[in-house]
Amino acid sequence: MLTLGKRRFRPAFLPGLAALAAIALTVSLGNWQTRRAEEKLALGRDLDAAALQAVLALPAHPVDARDYEFRRISARGEYSAKHTILLDNKVLRGSAGYQVLTPLRVAGGDLSVLVNRGWVAAGVRRDILPQIRTPAGVVTVEGIAVVPSRHILELDAKTEEGSVWQNLVLERYAKWSGLKLQPVVLQQTSDAADGLMRAWARPDTGADMHRGYAFQWYALAATVLILYVVFSFKRAA
Repeated sequence: MLTLGKRRFRPAFLPGLAALAAIALTVSLGNWQTRRAEEKLALGRDLDAAALQAVLALPAHPVDARDYEFRRISARGEYSAKHTILLDNKVLRGSAGYQVLTPLRVAGGDLSVLVNRGWVAAGVRRDILPQIRTPAGVVTVEGIAVVPSRHILELDAKTEEGSVWQNLVLERYAKWSGLKLQPVVLQQTSDAADGLMRAWARPDTGADMHRGYAFQWYALAATVLILYVVFSFKRAA
């Protein structure tokens, strides 16, 4: 039996079981945060690799999203301003606002690509929406092809009513607008006289935060183990 001076290691069953459960939980949470950090870093590497490739012209026929994701793309066509939506709760440099998304009908076909045109500040009154200037006629837009995540948390199922949306799901938007869509969103990087700000966060933003959280969970697991061992040494009778 282990001894430390006049104390002996006498672990109790129930505290040991509780310590084991706590350690397993905190290590699992630490591993999850580590995986999230690695996923974001992998996305950043994919983005850097895609940026070195030539700009792809988005065709008028359907494409495979996997062939275009994170690639620099361009699309030529006309905007449908009446189908513009605003993604709510988008913060830029500490200010609340919206991201403006408008479909662009690709020239030569009946397919549209949804363009995330940039950010606009929200007004003091949330019931008064900002006025959005949309270029008329045939335009060419360049940007990064992104695929919206389907893993979203919604507190209200009626998020597609009106022009202000909480989340973007392409299938839901296609049903709402009645448009045929390409499976990617064009995140605009080219200039336009529309008053919108285009300062996009990289997909690997926040990797260090996840690493920090992982360290905290691992440290908590180590603390539980140390405390359990310390309190399991009891004075000999």
